[in-house]
Amino acid sequence: MKQRYVFVLALLLTAVGMSVFVYKWQVLGFPLTEDRETPVWTIESAISFDSGPGSIKVNLLIPTLTPGFRKLNENPISRGYGFSLNYGSGGREAQWAVRRADGPQTIYYRISVYEDAQADQLDTTPPFPPPPVINEPFKTAVDVLVNDVRDQSADAESFTSELLRRMNDPSLGPNLELLLSNVSSNSEFVEVATMMLAAARIPARKVHGFSLSGRQRHAQLITWLEIHDGDRWRYFDPATGEESMPERFLVWWRGNESLVRVEGGSNVEVDFAVQRNHVDAIAIARLHAGQDSTPLIDFSLYSLPIRTQAVYGVLLMIPIGALIMVFMRNFIGIDAFGTFMPVLIALAFRETKLFWGVVLFTLLVALGLSIRFLLERLRLLLVPRLSAVLIVVVLLMLVISLMSHKLGMETGLSVALFPMVIIAMTIERMSVVWEERGPADALRGAFGSLLIAIAAYIAMGVTSLEYLIFTFPELLLVILAIVVMAGRYTGYRLLELRRFKALTGD
Repeated sequence: MKQRYVFVLALLLTAVGMSVFVYKWQVLGFPLTEDRETPVWTIESAISFDSGPGSIKVNLLIPTLTPGFRKLNENPISRGYGFSLNYGSGGREAQWAVRRADGPQTIYYRISVYEDAQADQLDTTPPFPPPPVINEPFKTAVDVLVNDVRDQSADAESFTSELLRRMNDPSLGPNLELLLSNVSSNSEFVEVATMMLAAARIPARKVHGFSLSGRQRHAQLITWLEIHDGDRWRYFDPATGEESMPERFLVWWRGNESLVRVEGGSNVEVDFAVQRNHVDAIAIARLHAGQDSTPLIDFSLYSLPIRTQAVYGVLLMIPIGALIMVFMRNFIGIDAFGTFMPVLIALAFRETKLFWGVVLFTLLVALGLSIRFLLERLRLLLVPRLSAVLIVVVLLMLVISLMSHKLGMETGLSVALFPMVIIAMTIERMSVVWEERGPADALRGAFGSLLIAIAAYIAMGVTSLEYLIFTFPELLLVILAIVVMAGRYTGYRLLELRRFKALTGD
């Protein structure tokens, strides 16, 4: 292809990528940095179950009153199910129903919220709870404990703090030992606390929710204690007795009701994922007011399931590593084994961290290369030899993991994150170069591969760049244009200037 066609293609790719980028930045209001955005948390619940022979009805408790947060939008996601919203004793309830379904089923509910300090939705004032119905000897234990705590407290808040302090005391008395004997979870612990508060005629209930922070592929529910002091609801930490709430605590539901009920299904599992996105404050106001949005937002990466977003958050950085590879090979002239081996090693470094990643990679290649030289004496054919090297690499990874675990060096377990096939090919290629061109060239290629992997790791780990590529994936077209142009470069490489210096003579 002629040079001008390459220039035209690169210019077209750049024009398309930059046009979409500028449109999303200037017109749609996507900011260039995370700091200029309002954080929006998207919580997605996935309900998985096996369908039965008849009709199916699924009920999920969903957020109703969320102090400190405002709801931006919510969406049920299912195929072939009817959907409705109802109100029960535990708050709002989402219901899916279908006449018949076959095989495993998964239903999603997604809600997006953003922080608003003024969003203190007023809850109703509850009546004094009736005395709980408790059998002996538990009733006597509750009465004695309530009377003791009441004598050492002045109001509902101090009563709750003193009660929780006693319940968390390592040296429990006989009454608390009896009441907490069957408690196996934090939720059951709070339920016992609400029962004793009811015996003291203090309105109390369990509060379930999430502490929102970044991306969480498997978010865990947190159970907190909420009491009413006659004027308003107050939150208490069941582990310390302090009046507080977890940071960015989103209330999902209140009360003792089960989170999900499935009629006509079995093996029910509920999994939550949390994703923190960034949306311009003006865009939030427009969406909150119910105004229409552009289709580009609907087809952005933020519309994908949260787990898929987390995957693409990593995959979209691979072109950055490829660009580093092109720059280091074509313009600097650093030798390396394989075309994309350093990029894949850089991905492994993201999990192992740089120092231990370099140590484990060097150890794995050195041991594998030693065994590869032993295999050379067997004079195996190419495919069996590569298969043998691959098996050896797997065994070495296993041995390193086991030995590091026995020595208490848990970092060594991350050696399993290295791409074993690429490691095997690297060992094979390095051994061939060692035999054909000598150990100097082999070590130079190994050092170059490691150097490129480190540079790619540093570039792929820039948080601002990761956000920019994820929010504006059209910038990959610009990177593609740069790579296309670099592919036509035939001049000197930086490390070749000294090599050909004699040709520039006087």
